[in-house]
Amino acid sequence: MIELKNVNKSFKTIKALHDVSLEIFKGEFFGLLGPNGAGKSTTMSLLIGYLSADSGSILINGEEVSSAKLDFRKDIGFVPQSIALYNELSALENLRIFGSLYGLPQNDLEEEINDYLNAVGLYERRKEEVKNFSGGMKRRLNLITALLHKPKVLLCDEPTVGVDPQSRNAIFDFLEKLNSEGLTIVYTTHYMEEAERLCNRVAIIDSGKIIALGTPDELLQMLPVREHIYITKNETTKSSVNVIKLFGEIIDSAERYELRLNKDAKLSSFFSSLENANINVQNVTIQKPTLEELFLNLTGKRLRD
Repeated sequence: MIELKNVNKSFKTIKALHDVSLEIFKGEFFGLLGPNGAGKSTTMSLLIGYLSADSGSILINGEEVSSAKLDFRKDIGFVPQSIALYNELSALENLRIFGSLYGLPQNDLEEEINDYLNAVGLYERRKEEVKNFSGGMKRRLNLITALLHKPKVLLCDEPTVGVDPQSRNAIFDFLEKLNSEGLTIVYTTHYMEEAERLCNRVAIIDSGKIIALGTPDELLQMLPVREHIYITKNETTKSSVNVIKLFGEIIDSAERYELRLNKDAKLSSFFSSLENANINVQNVTIQKPTLEELFLNLTGKRLRD
């Protein structure tokens, strides 16, 4: 559905994208995960034809994308990182203006607007001026503006920046519903928890280069640590530390041990050994590794650096 081949983009002396190649399939919820300045927004600007690549090619539905060819945009909805709304107008008036730009019939447009306002919980506030909306409400309204023409692909460039938890979850639920109905979504973020929750596949980007690509589970398998196992320190666990060591490396801190499980170790055997040592499982906490840890492992820095 979307294909980038050896795409390069520079701004004077800054190399924003280095030989980026990606294939995004129809119906996917695809994530582009990386820190600020990694090249995510530049990629989005290329996909909508706002910018042209210095070299390489971009295809959407087999049609070449460039700033000189705009026909492909009819199939794309774009949610920018910066909110693009008229603050002095109501939500309803904003949507009517955006709908008119797509040349939609008035009757069809009104029905679409009402359906979408209901879907994101803004119908009761539809006649209120946008300047009175919270940041989260504006984000939800901005999302609707990209959907009125029923695009085949929705591009979301960090659509939850500065959003309260309630609005963030409303956006997540709405996007997941759209994707379940067949809409292809490309989603940029520097929040690893968003990528882990939403995306079928994730490309991790740093300094304009794709450094990892796969499903969240496939990516996490690249880490040397499978799970984080924390064991509370008490008299029983201290006396049984040699049993715990059989299953991996122990990191000793003030209040607990962290066990880095050997790759061939089995959790079932580990828990059986704990039971034999009279260690209550309530003293054990298991946490899955995260994409944040993978990024740190690959680059030596954190996603928010």
